[in-house]
Amino acid sequence: MRKYFSLVVFSHTIFALPFAILGFILAYKEQATAFNLLLFIKMLLCMVFARTAAMAFNRYADADIDALNSRTANREIPSGAIKKRNALLLVVITSMGFILTTWFINPLCFYLSPIALMVVNGYSYTKRFTPMAHLVLGCGLGLAPIGAYLTITESFALVPVLLSFVVLFWVSGFDIIYALQDEAFDRENHLYSIPVWLGGKNALKLSRVFHVISAALLICSGILGDFSVFYFAGIVLFMALLIYQHTIVKADDLSRVNRAFFTTNGVASVLFSILATSDLLFL
Repeated sequence: MRKYFSLVVFSHTIFALPFAILGFILAYKEQATAFNLLLFIKMLLCMVFARTAAMAFNRYADADIDALNSRTANREIPSGAIKKRNALLLVVITSMGFILTTWFINPLCFYLSPIALMVVNGYSYTKRFTPMAHLVLGCGLGLAPIGAYLTITESFALVPVLLSFVVLFWVSGFDIIYALQDEAFDRENHLYSIPVWLGGKNALKLSRVFHVISAALLICSGILGDFSVFYFAGIVLFMALLIYQHTIVKADDLSRVNRAFFTTNGVASVLFSILATSDLLFL
């Protein structure tokens, strides 16, 4: 089990999951209904199933590429710790688990579930033909808040859609930073990324633009959603952590990329969502 948790980097669920919980609580408050613990668990299961399927498929699709890259050659499939067919089996099981769980939520979530899977799984092939792969990844994780909102309301609304775009630009921005590590490898192997397309310095500039857009959308969501002090305090912390990660990563110094990618973004997501959720529940 430890090998499979490592395969799908289960700890990275922390990036989008807090936003999914925020989307769920937002819907719960808007509908003024009693909290449904079973529905909440179903939503969490959908998150875990979809993300596990996406990561396992990514490792399956990229196994040959990962084997050539010294940074990724020790991953579970290239190293032989997990067989490629077993990773694919995990994709099938978790994809079916995702679709089945949506069946027990509501018809709209069920009908949209194949589209969601196509987005999160299709990302794995995008770097073979477009530098916009980072945005596709952001789109996949950005489904979290609106998907969670739909579990209760079965309808779309502006604020959760804006929160989805927040996640899209936030994730795209930090994925560009992470991709800087493979700029030379990707260029040599004819793979696409924004660092390959624009170069390291310009890629970092675009990452900053994406994060400014993400912060601006957070502010718009707070105003339109009539949030109050806790939510905006969360924005301040979120923006401070985004700024921090841009101060510790330079195009010619990638030694702290992992701190920026893993720690800073995980903390930013959790702290913002705790404060935003507290705003909904207590103010």
